Amino acid sequence: MSAVTIAEPRLSPEFRATIYYFIQYMSGAVVTVYGGIWFADQGLTPEQIGVLNAVPVLIMLALNVVVGRIADRASDWRQVIILGSILAGLLPLGLFFVSGFWSILIVWTLLSLPAAAVGPVVDAATIRMTRRRGTQFGPIRAWGTVGYMVMLILTGFVITWLGGAIFLPMFVGLSLLRTITAFGLPRFRGPETADSVAPHAGAARHLGEAMKPFFVLPLVGFSMVYGTHIVLNAFQGLLWKEQGFSADIIGPLLAVGALAEAGLMFVFGRVQSRFSARSLILASAVVAVFRWFCMALQPGIEFLIPLQALNAITFALGYMGCMHFIANWTSDEIAAEAQGFFQMLQQGMSVIALVGFGWLIGLMGAQAYFIAAAFAGVGGILIWLSIAMQGRKQPGGARLG
Repeated sequence: MSAVTIAEPRLSPEFRATIYYFIQYMSGAVVTVYGGIWFADQGLTPEQIGVLNAVPVLIMLALNVVVGRIADRASDWRQVIILGSILAGLLPLGLFFVSGFWSILIVWTLLSLPAAAVGPVVDAATIRMTRRRGTQFGPIRAWGTVGYMVMLILTGFVITWLGGAIFLPMFVGLSLLRTITAFGLPRFRGPETADSVAPHAGAARHLGEAMKPFFVLPLVGFSMVYGTHIVLNAFQGLLWKEQGFSADIIGPLLAVGALAEAGLMFVFGRVQSRFSARSLILASAVVAVFRWFCMALQPGIEFLIPLQALNAITFALGYMGCMHFIANWTSDEIAAEAQGFFQMLQQGMSVIALVGFGWLIGLMGAQAYFIAAAFAGVGGILIWLSIAMQGRKQPGGARLG
């Protein structure tokens, strides 16, 4: 009698994860293009818009590590991702029934929390799955940016064609589409007999073991750089509208950054093999200082296009560097928890950026980007300090730490 074999699914785990990533950020793209304008049309001030975006992030500061710990203890990370996606799809329906700052704040906070909680779990689960299977995380994550970019472009044209009233149905519809897609995700862990790849020598099995300055400083530093990008997402559409750009220009202009980001992620494997993770994170901070300084000068579109293309370095390079830095120094037992810790740092800096820059933009307009450049510069110093105190090696003696 022939041995019984278990057939591989028709769609590979990588492809199924890619589909989810492709849909995951589309609703956020709609908000990036028109969210600030829609909130302003509801009578909210720039300061209130900053608070609206900051409150969910502030709450997630206390929840990220907890959600990660729960996800790590589940039989598979997929369970937590599906539950969070269901909540993130249904709760946006409440926006149809609210008006005024306080009611919008409550609903926006409730719908933002599960979407934010799912993100680090998906990243942790996917990067561990690809390492176990010998594939690349970068191209899978890149398709998330492609989906975001496609929706940035479409949103501008759809709103120009149908008017601002279409914003809310688009946002809610894409949130529900993400929920449906979550049910197609694969099991991320391997069989119980071979659940994970053996961790590198020295990789932390408990989060407390990883809490050393050389590990924390680069994550704090890039989180500061990340916080300055949140300002772009929350306010840039409104700032460009005040400069005279229409929605059908704002969308494609934002998409330039997404296109450059995706391109870097597709080829990150080649970059990763040549430079240490922290060198890549440091490069993102240095270029961010230059980018935000130039943005403060309110350049014309001929300069905005290459500045937007720098998103490949200021965000994608640093983000991917952090993903691999965390995976290098932590084991699968704390994969989502460690990623949740990184998310907590990013969100903490985002709170500072959203509240502080919401006030600064109301006071200074685009010149608030001078402050963003300084903020990113401090982040770069922290990353450099980590390299100086511990070097570029990773566990096992490789040079990619």
